[in-house]
Amino acid sequence: MSDADVIVVGAGPGGSSTAFHLAQHGLSVQLLEKTEFPREKVCGDGLTPRAVKQLVTMGVDTSEKAGWLQNRGLRVIGGGLRLELDWPELASFPNYGLTRTRMDFDQLLAGRATEVGAVLRTNTNVTGPILNSSGRVIGVKATGPGGEPQEFRAPLVIAADGVSGRLPLALGLTKREDRPLGVAVRRYYRSPLKHDDNYLESWLELRSKEHPDKLLPGYGWIFGLGDGRVNVGLGVLNSSVAFGKTNYRTLLTDWLSSTPDEWQMNDEAHADGGIQGAALPMGFNRVPHYTRGVLLVGDCGGMVNPFNGEGIAYAMESGALAAEIAVQALARPAGPERERAFAAYPAELKARYGGYYRLGNWFVKLIGHPEVMRIATKHGMPHPTLMRFVLKLLANLTDPRGGDAMDRVINALTRVAPAA
Repeated sequence: MSDADVIVVGAGPGGSSTAFHLAQHGLSVQLLEKTEFPREKVCGDGLTPRAVKQLVTMGVDTSEKAGWLQNRGLRVIGGGLRLELDWPELASFPNYGLTRTRMDFDQLLAGRATEVGAVLRTNTNVTGPILNSSGRVIGVKATGPGGEPQEFRAPLVIAADGVSGRLPLALGLTKREDRPLGVAVRRYYRSPLKHDDNYLESWLELRSKEHPDKLLPGYGWIFGLGDGRVNVGLGVLNSSVAFGKTNYRTLLTDWLSSTPDEWQMNDEAHADGGIQGAALPMGFNRVPHYTRGVLLVGDCGGMVNPFNGEGIAYAMESGALAAEIAVQALARPAGPERERAFAAYPAELKARYGGYYRLGNWFVKLIGHPEVMRIATKHGMPHPTLMRFVLKLLANLTDPRGGDAMDRVINALTRVAPAA
């Protein structure tokens, strides 16, 4: 007996998007979330036009009156220069980004899933898979809100349980050590001057007030939230010699000590909450993305963009793809024919992102060398046309057909790169 057509584990952006698209196609869905909404998640809270496109597809109102802060593009700071780059004008993506805290962003997406028919169960912690005699997953075990044991059964389980990936780990799917990994820390500050900035701000060079001539490891960001606060954070990649050897919280406060006093980010008085950190699983660092009745979505499958640390867009895109594949597969009889349909999911992921992620993996290795990053910043920042190309590449924003010369170059590079 099945409780649903599909069980989705985790109601973050990937899981809720998956549940939304599945339910919209008429499948019965159990969406299991271990916490209760609203709940905080460690994130930069910034969305590029890739993520905006997914929100629009889900029917989400992205206007400012609906609680979003729209932004025009990216402000890049490095090499003693500041450069404002507008999001490109494309047929495939909108020309604006968004910010919103995860406190209500995830709840909003889960709400969209339930509006179209998915059943959301919060405080339901999935503890492991249920296997049949041949080792195929036919459901999950969980503990309910009161700690009582529960079981949910379905022909398909979708794991969207984030970077920890407890469900795939239970199936023996561990992280690949040869793929990029990042660590990010962030904190909220009350900053009347910066909170409604209409550009996302990216810092390619970090310095402290005490030692202004010394370059700190990592890259930083300042994203206005429109509610009087900013999200400020930094990330360090595992290609850096500082990875795993640095107190990232101290690193953040050292960098912020050099920011202007009027920004109100260089003291504890204007902080809103503590410093929190999380891992960024990049470039398909957990595979295979389908095995024994389980599809992996988003961070669970290591789908964070190695170029810029963006995870939400790829979680939502992979969720939509997983739903599309699931609808087709579950319309077939159980057995080889259905499994053949499920196998299309990892194949399509590799076709969409494999070459691009491979380029990103090489990029991560390069910028792990401070001298390379210094040279790139020094010689790249003075050239706006080159930086517009870099923005398109790093944000993965091109028109796949047609487009301008930059689009054609980037698309060609991703096609010829061996898939990650």
